[in-house]
Amino acid sequence: MRVRFEQVDAKEKEQALIRAVEKTADIMNAIDLLENGSGGITVTKDRSTYFCKLTQIYYIESVDKHTYIYTKGDCYECRERLYELEEKLGPYFVRISKSMIVNLRKIQNVSAEPGGRMVAVLLNAERVIISRSYVKEIKRRLGIP
Repeated sequence: MRVRFEQVDAKEKEQALIRAVEKTADIMNAIDLLENGSGGITVTKDRSTYFCKLTQIYYIESVDKHTYIYTKGDCYECRERLYELEEKLGPYFVRISKSMIVNLRKIQNVSAEPGGRMVAVLLNAERVIISRSYVKEIKRRLGIP
């Protein structure tokens, strides 16, 4: 795909035009990113509140009715439940178990495990288990036959 940039002299003249054969999920994601930015979630750590961008999140886990957001090197707590976050997150986030959501952009590789499960190795070298009931959707989303 070709990308072209033209500089304009006024903020009012800024616009983005996407020309494509069809309106795919990737095109919709690009439109969403241009219109809304990368988005994020309010999180806490050590009694301080932070804004965590969606692009920083590796995975989200629910443990003992607490929701934790994991980034490359930090862990934050979030007040929202997993199902609430699932509705807010973009298309690159997918549930991999009853207690975990992963960012597809942060998966380095996946491999099959005995019993029909899979293991995903993330870019930060963490390993997360993909439950059997979610394997089919993960394969579909990653384009694995």
